[in-house]
Amino acid sequence: MKKIVFIFAFVAFSVTAAFSQRFAYVDSDYILKHIPEYVSAQKHLDDLATNWQEEVDKQYGEIEKLYKAYQNDQVLLNDDMRRRREDEIVNKEKQVKEFQRQKFGYEGDLYKERIRLVKPVQDRVAKAIQDIANNQGLDLILDKTSEVTFLFANPKLDKSNDIITKLGFKPDPELGK
Repeated sequence: MKKIVFIFAFVAFSVTAAFSQRFAYVDSDYILKHIPEYVSAQKHLDDLATNWQEEVDKQYGEIEKLYKAYQNDQVLLNDDMRRRREDEIVNKEKQVKEFQRQKFGYEGDLYKERIRLVKPVQDRVAKAIQDIANNQGLDLILDKTSEVTFLFANPKLDKSNDIITKLGFKPDPELGK
């Protein structure tokens, strides 16, 4: 009897909750692909990351050459010379790791540049989403590209094109969802 009461209460609560709230979803990747300044910012960030990574790889290549030379010369070196060469290799490794941390680390140059270029666009998208939700009386808008798993999504609930239009751009189905 308790199970029946529990099931009935759960169904009644679910039906009431479903009717009392209005849901929609957006595809933020699809929206961002429509914003030229986001696309150019993303390309700029990718280019920066590639250039910095090439610099890191180059420096590690130089360290590798120093290490191989050290291994080849090790038997010919006295203790003082050996220690200096080891210190040189270790210091160069520290410098490369520091460079990596400055460029790619938490709150590094890449992070700061991403905030500078992408955050204003994301803020505009968030404002447009909020405006659409308020204008259409929506209680909840989910992002299709986030961790939420959509087993089924009714296309009528997709507000991505509304957001793109609100931002002043024309939706392009060729960009795909």
